[in-house]
Amino acid sequence: MSIWLHLAFLICVALATFAQSLTGFAFGLILLGLVAMLHLAPLNEVSIAVSVLTLFNAAVTLAGSKTRMDMSVLRPLLVTSLPGVVIGILLLGWLSGSQVTLLRVLLGGVILLCSLMLVMQTRPRAQRSGPLSFHVAGALTGLLGGLFASGGPPVVYHLYRQPLPYEVIRNTLVAVFAANALLRIALVLVQGHFTLNVLLLSAEALPLVLVLSWLVKRYPPPLSLRAIRWIVFSLLVIAGSSLIGEALPGLLGR
Repeated sequence: MSIWLHLAFLICVALATFAQSLTGFAFGLILLGLVAMLHLAPLNEVSIAVSVLTLFNAAVTLAGSKTRMDMSVLRPLLVTSLPGVVIGILLLGWLSGSQVTLLRVLLGGVILLCSLMLVMQTRPRAQRSGPLSFHVAGALTGLLGGLFASGGPPVVYHLYRQPLPYEVIRNTLVAVFAANALLRIALVLVQGHFTLNVLLLSAEALPLVLVLSWLVKRYPPPLSLRAIRWIVFSLLVIAGSSLIGEALPGLLGR
């Protein structure tokens, strides 16, 4: 990579870190999308680096005695999302290419539908959903994360509809994705896919991730929950559209 490619990569990391620190998700979504669009580095290596950087972002975001967390929300998500990651990875090895492509298109459509429902519902639910819904959201997040490395939308949509404080939603998302990232790193190490290039990409981006994560936590932008919901809507639209745009040509045989 030339110095300009390294600079472009760090700019992508900065944008992804800001979005992740603000909303609780979208680090991998934005970084992988921009890297793919600009052809900066191999996506398989960047996707592993994303897991490493997600852990450090979570460590900064969740550090401190004032961190707001609701274990009754986090626990059922973790119970089902972690096994879901393993199942998703196993399914990916079992499904044929055409089946995975069709699933990508369907997933993109569901994400777009969820994004519209999120902004059409101007207020959160009056009461918190039951434990079963959190288990289902966690399972879908883990499964889709294992299949497509894009498991955020189900749990993001579910949590942003709950009558929960913004900090609890953000911190819960950060914690879930950090736990899933840790599991992915363990699986990558077992498979022998953690290469020197992955280590170098992670080391290059790590200082920027740590500094920006701390700055957003220390000096959060003055945005209302409504504004943040619209940011989440925009990121979900990008995620759904990119999945459909990437998979549809292959499904149509072009």
